[in-house]
Amino acid sequence: MTQHEHTAARPVIRIRDLTMAYGDVDVLHGVDLDIHRGEVFALLGPNGAGKTTTVEILEGFRQRSSGEVTVLGADPERGDDAWRGRIGLVLQSWRDHPRWRVAELLAHFTTYYPNPRDPDELLALVGLTEQAGQQVNRLSGGQRRRLDVALGIVGRPELLFLDEPTTGFDPEARREFHLLVERLARDEGVTVLLTTHDLVEAERLADRIAMLVGGRIRACGTPSELARGAAAQAEVRWTADDGTSRRERTEDPSQLVWELHRAADGPIADLEVRRPTLEDTYLHMVHRESDDTDEAVDRKAQAA
Repeated sequence: MTQHEHTAARPVIRIRDLTMAYGDVDVLHGVDLDIHRGEVFALLGPNGAGKTTTVEILEGFRQRSSGEVTVLGADPERGDDAWRGRIGLVLQSWRDHPRWRVAELLAHFTTYYPNPRDPDELLALVGLTEQAGQQVNRLSGGQRRRLDVALGIVGRPELLFLDEPTTGFDPEARREFHLLVERLARDEGVTVLLTTHDLVEAERLADRIAMLVGGRIRACGTPSELARGAAAQAEVRWTADDGTSRRERTEDPSQLVWELHRAADGPIADLEVRRPTLEDTYLHMVHRESDDTDEAVDRKAQAA
């Protein structure tokens, strides 16, 4: 689906002016987001930024303080069983049914849905075919995480929530899981909301990324848009004629490279331009929030 089609379609998730407070502590401050069908959307932010609260509100597990929220066309606070059947959850920590055998557990969960996936297909998708007859409590951490994923997609959800989904995966399993997520979105139109601390994973999977810092959306866009919009400067590195390594930060690396070539007698050795990355953007947002918080504390102390 093209970006234009995303914009024209009714969002799968629509959030307007969402706020949340626990007592006198404000956690979310006017969050606005649209997430569209077939989109893999990553929500990034440091611990305490409000990610878990936001996702729990969208899942219908927590009541918001104020604001408008619709998920699959319904207010999640009033979602019924049919609505919940259209949603898949892969939680960060889920420990239940330890004595069930893997294939039996998946077969049991298929009875909850009108059009479930075949258990054998699920086992193959998540790489647990060889563990089909094994008890859940005897799985390794990575295998248990794969089972969590299988349980999240058993009902062919329209919307899938993934909370740190690849924790405990080895590199090959992580790559296979990424391919699975891409296939679900591309071929089946599943909308995926991913929360992760793994910036590489977010950049690899997400069509768009929102950075939630201090209870506010500080930036939202494609990974490349966020990198280009970073306040962090590009870094130009090269080796000077005297053999010393040089580096300079600049907002216009093309101009600096042009000036270096104009001043040089010949080729510039070891010339490298490092442009801002998604990580640069993320760290800038987090550090700016920390600085703003420190300044607010100082002003409050001075006023007192």
